[in-house]
Amino acid sequence: MPSITSPTSQAETATQSVALFDHRPFFEKALQHGVRHGIIPAERLDAMRQEAPKGIVQIARYFGTEFLRPELELARDRMVNLISLYLEDSCDADLDRAAQSLRDHSLLSRSKGGADMLKALIGMPRSSHFGMQEAPGFRDEHIPLLAKWSLRTPDDYRAERSQRLLVGQMVDAARWMVNGLGMDADALADAGADAEAVIRTALLMGIGRRPRTMPDWPAFEKQVAALRKVSGPTPLGETGGDAIPLPGKLPAALRDVVESVRQSVRADLPRICDPALPIRRLFTQTPAFIGRYFWNEDALAQLEAFERQNSTAWDKATGGHQDDSSLLTLFLRIAAGSSHSTLLTPAAAASLVRKVRKSGLDPELPRQFIRQHAPVALQDDYLHLWDVFAQEAEPLLRSDKPYAQQDAMALLRSECNVAASTTRR
Repeated sequence: MPSITSPTSQAETATQSVALFDHRPFFEKALQHGVRHGIIPAERLDAMRQEAPKGIVQIARYFGTEFLRPELELARDRMVNLISLYLEDSCDADLDRAAQSLRDHSLLSRSKGGADMLKALIGMPRSSHFGMQEAPGFRDEHIPLLAKWSLRTPDDYRAERSQRLLVGQMVDAARWMVNGLGMDADALADAGADAEAVIRTALLMGIGRRPRTMPDWPAFEKQVAALRKVSGPTPLGETGGDAIPLPGKLPAALRDVVESVRQSVRADLPRICDPALPIRRLFTQTPAFIGRYFWNEDALAQLEAFERQNSTAWDKATGGHQDDSSLLTLFLRIAAGSSHSTLLTPAAAASLVRKVRKSGLDPELPRQFIRQHAPVALQDDYLHLWDVFAQEAEPLLRSDKPYAQQDAMALLRSECNVAASTTRR
């Protein structure tokens, strides 16, 4: 609004002024402007005097009752706000055009125009979380929301609409991206995905290659590990936004919102590429990153990856030997804090007995190793094998009685793999 400068203050100083702002509803300003400039004739004013009470009663009835004075007063405020909203928006806040609109159309039609704008606003998505998406459109259950918004200002409407438009674009961009990555957009609701997290992941997966599917956790972790290998001393996040390509054929209407997410991924890259941060801990336990990226919670795929990883560690430790003697040798060496092996030379066996006699055994270490790395179907058997052996062997291995060393060596030759020579298996 143009300011009005006080003559008194002008006389006191040429550098100070008092700005007076017109806070009247836009409907009132347009009406007075139209009357003052002859745009709205007297007969049209008479018609408005007839239309206004009818409109107030209709609005009061729609939101509650027309038989209570407080409800009628609220209805008057609502009518003024709805007309103001419609006129200011449809006429671009031009008072001449707004006055002409009041001259040429009924107050009820202008009020309905404002109500329709609010209904459209309420029907827009409020959250970028797919699990919180509502069916589009205005329904009777939204009337209490409409009642609240009908008492808000046009500025409130514009701020809310701007925010909801951004949310809608974010949701549309996420849907567009997953459609090209082999995932049904409807599955995002079941997965409880957030649109911004989906876009971040799609952009991250596109660094250095063309993603074909939305990743599960193993694939996501693999991509992050690959980024850390190529990052080198200069994190990708410091090499410029071009390190993160925008998807090809991205609709122009979605480019700005995806670009804003791309910049957030760029800001994340230094931490993502930091080898000192364990990947799983970064994305699932760091507050700033929890929920910030999305991956498919495919329990079967994660179980298979877990089993493959465990199988590799188990096979490496056992050397492919699954007989009881080899396994007991491995478990005993783990309990004594020695290197993983399924064979003991006579010298190594004697050294192990002396080490156990001095420092003892930790029977829990083999149990942890079995639970973490042994095939799931065989874990109970291996735990039982170790527990029975440990219960019998530990007192003997730790004994300092005469001939205990010979008895311990005899036990190891009987139950474990003690080579007759230095040849290793």
